[in-house]
Amino acid sequence: MTPAATARVAQFRRYMTIERNLSAHTDSNYARDLAALVKFCDGQKVEDWSAVDSQHIRLFAAHSHSKGLAGRSIQRRLSAVRSFFEFLVQETRVQELARERPTEPINVKSNPALDVRAPKARRRLPETLDADQMASLLEIPAGDIFVTRDRAIMELLYSSGLRLAELVELDITGLDLPDRTVRVRGKGDKTRIVPVGTEALSALRQWLKERVAIAKSGETALFVGRSGERLGRRAVQTRVAHWARRQGVSMRVYPHLFRHSFASHLLESGGDLRGVQELLGHADIATTQIYTHLDFQHLARIYDKTHPRARRKA
Repeated sequence: MTPAATARVAQFRRYMTIERNLSAHTDSNYARDLAALVKFCDGQKVEDWSAVDSQHIRLFAAHSHSKGLAGRSIQRRLSAVRSFFEFLVQETRVQELARERPTEPINVKSNPALDVRAPKARRRLPETLDADQMASLLEIPAGDIFVTRDRAIMELLYSSGLRLAELVELDITGLDLPDRTVRVRGKGDKTRIVPVGTEALSALRQWLKERVAIAKSGETALFVGRSGERLGRRAVQTRVAHWARRQGVSMRVYPHLFRHSFASHLLESGGDLRGVQELLGHADIATTQIYTHLDFQHLARIYDKTHPRARRKA
């Protein structure tokens, strides 16, 4: 690709970060996926984006598959490519409406990735902890200020079904203790208000009393580290894994597992699917429906163990 063509990728990423307010994690994915596309186009001797057609994109998807990329990852990669070419199409229209023609026009009239689909990914059921395992994990004995913080983090993750990014971006002002709610900013910069359970409220009140001892002046983050500044994602992942080992939980425990368990336990207890969708902040209820399969598995196990006609003969 020409230098001007590769520069469009950086321009696109700036646009998505500034105008669309995408996270650093998503930007990193875009950078990796579009770098793979540039490398593929170089191998195909394609020098400019205007020369890329749907056949190139299909070959790119097939090439990604041959390199061992899973269907879900190829779907994400094609989504990045579609967004990139949509940006180029829009920029071409802007240039055509402008009175002064640029020295390096984009000239991409259509999106070649629109009709290209990745191999269908096998949908995996998310892992969960059952209620007893979760209770065991959260029975953390009293300790120093950081033990108090870690317990508040895990109680809130489970109580409100937060994503990791939502948790680390929380400010103190987002927590309303009298109202027993927390205001979080989710994907697409959408804000939602979710309830906070009794145990989580107790843990958060204790943490807020101790937080003042280490938080830097003017720091707005709800959860801070030893530096007194906002706690990062990696630190939360590390602390969750530490407590899982400490509490004797045999399976791998990570922050998103609390969210999966939150949704599954609500549905097992008779929660309404639409209500769970709202609590999780899912744009599409089809995303939430994956948890109904987990609920059915739970019921099926009970049936197999207890129904006289369900017991298999040895």
